Amino acid sequence: MLLAIDVGNTQIALGLFDDDDLVGHWRVSTDPNMTFDEARWQLVGILGADGFSQEDISGVSISSVVPAITSALRRVAPHLTTGAVVVVEPGVKTGMSIDIDNPREVGADRIVNALAARQKYGAPVVVVDFGTSTNFDVVNADGAYVGGSIAAGLEVSTNALISRAAALRTVEFSIPRSVIGRGTVEAIQSGSLYGHAGLVDGIMERIVAEFDEPVARVATGGLASTIVPHCSSVETVDPYLTLEGLRMIFERNQDDV
Repeated sequence: MLLAIDVGNTQIALGLFDDDDLVGHWRVSTDPNMTFDEARWQLVGILGADGFSQEDISGVSISSVVPAITSALRRVAPHLTTGAVVVVEPGVKTGMSIDIDNPREVGADRIVNALAARQKYGAPVVVVDFGTSTNFDVVNADGAYVGGSIAAGLEVSTNALISRAAALRTVEFSIPRSVIGRGTVEAIQSGSLYGHAGLVDGIMERIVAEFDEPVARVATGGLASTIVPHCSSVETVDPYLTLEGLRMIFERNQDDV
C-alpha cells in the first residue's frame, strides 16, 4: 500500500492507499522540530493504532511546505518501506505544464491539488485549499497550471486580529447563531466565518470571470467543510484531494526513483 504524506504549516495529513482506494486517513499537528526518531515512531504508531503495519507500506509519496520536516521524512521513509519514495519537488513528473513566472517557487501542495483536480474534475478548474493560508489554484482550459491567489487563512487572520486588539480575547471558533453577533465573542466568530466566506466568493468569482467557458470549482483542506456551506461559489468539497494527488504523482514517478 502507498503511504501519502502532506505536510502543511499547521497540520500533516496522512493517507494509506490500497491501489486507488483510500483505506485510512489521519491528521496530526505539524511540529517543525520533530526529530528522525519522533517522525518514524509517530508514523508507525498511527498505522498500528488502526491495524496497519510497516510491512503494509510498498511506497511513500511526500508533499511538504516545511523544509525541516521534509528533511526528516526523506530520512525516515526508507526505514518504512523498501519501495519507491517520491518527494514532490522541482523535476518531479506531473504531466502538467506549469505556466507561471517562476515554477520552482510554487508550493508542492498547490501543484498536487491542481493535478488532482484536473484529473478528477476536468479543466478549467479552480481549487481552494483551506489551511494556514487559503490558496486558490487555477488550471486553464488547456490543462496547464497558471497560478492563483494566496490569502491569510481563517485561523491566521482571526488570531492576528486578537493579537493586535488589546480589548479582544482569544475566541474558540464555532459557528455563530447569526451573522449579527449578540456579544463580542459571537461578533468575532461571525466576522471570521462570514468574512472568510465572502473572501472566498469574491476571489473565486473574479477568477472565474477571466474564463470564457464553465469552470469547475473545488474546495479541500481541513476547514473546507466548515466554510464552504456559507459560500455561494464552490461546487464541490473533496477532503482528500491532496492525498489523491500524491497518489497520482507517485504512480507517474515510482519507476524513476
